[in-house]
Amino acid sequence: MAISMHQAAVPPLRRTLTTLIGVLAKAQAHAESQGIDPAVLLASRLYPDMFPLTRQVQIAADIARRGVARLAGVEAAAVADDETSFEQLMARLRSAIGELDGYSPGQLEGSAERQVTVPVGRGQTITMEGWPFLSTFVLPNVYFHTTTAYAILRHNGVVLGKRDYLGEP
Repeated sequence: MAISMHQAAVPPLRRTLTTLIGVLAKAQAHAESQGIDPAVLLASRLYPDMFPLTRQVQIAADIARRGVARLAGVEAAAVADDETSFEQLMARLRSAIGELDGYSPGQLEGSAERQVTVPVGRGQTITMEGWPFLSTFVLPNVYFHTTTAYAILRHNGVVLGKRDYLGEP
């Protein structure tokens, strides 16, 4: 069975961002029930040199939407990193999911071999074919930042389990 780039990209990214919405909803409910200022959780990080929860969520959303856009041969619109609440972060994730859902299989056709150039830091870029870009850059990055967001919240006492991360089958 052949799998298309659309099938390899959109459903797993959509599912991961959707489960992250559920994780954030649980964190928001936890903060409310425990009388914790949500800003405390949003600013939490696992280690001083790591990004806080808010930035982890922003990056997960951006890598997913920008990654699929690049596979389609277009550039995703810039989004301001100005979220200050769980509601705003969940809205950002919903917007990213909406962008993913906007790509048809035809738009990603042929992208497995298409060259994709990605900025990776101060004036630096990397160029690779679409399949390695998706399988070794986009998906691992989205999973890393989603996992880190989960770990930050779990570390701060939010009751989460593996099924919260994986979602329903």
